[in-house]
Amino acid sequence: MSRVGKYPVKVPSGVTVVIGENMVKASGKLGELSHSFDNSHVAVKMENNEVVVTPLSDSKTSRALWGTTRANIKVIVDGVNEGFTKNLELVGVGYKARMDGKNLVLSLGFSHDVNFATPEGIKITCTSPTQISIHGADKQLVGQVAAEIRKYRKPEPYKGKGVKYEGEYIRRKEGKKK
Repeated sequence: MSRVGKYPVKVPSGVTVVIGENMVKASGKLGELSHSFDNSHVAVKMENNEVVVTPLSDSKTSRALWGTTRANIKVIVDGVNEGFTKNLELVGVGYKARMDGKNLVLSLGFSHDVNFATPEGIKITCTSPTQISIHGADKQLVGQVAAEIRKYRKPEPYKGKGVKYEGEYIRRKEGKKK
């Protein structure tokens, strides 16, 4: 029995949800997102301004897809309504970030600056030279962009220098002993 799937997804005002044969489209102030689902295992319908997902059988696959489909629909409804944000911190002497038009320019201790082109549907802002905020409607794309930026200089365990997520704990190692 799914604990996530049994709850309906409330559709806030300003968001319209259209349910097709095997596709759910949500549109709101931040754009339009869609999710395709397996209509041979779950049924999706609108009831009282809520999206309800029900399994079509009692098989293991149907029960697994029940909660997954409901969670994915909740993500697209929340995404077009308010969006998702990931914050990154740059830790290290001389590590800084700035926006140059649509490109993010990172100074990460290399002999050259790293230019990162902002993908479509993502808004990147630098609130300070060591803070980067990534905002967008698509949760997967926001996380992917944050991971790609972090990949340029991952935090290292000896001094803690690098690009890290806000609130991320870096496990520190003891240095060399004499």
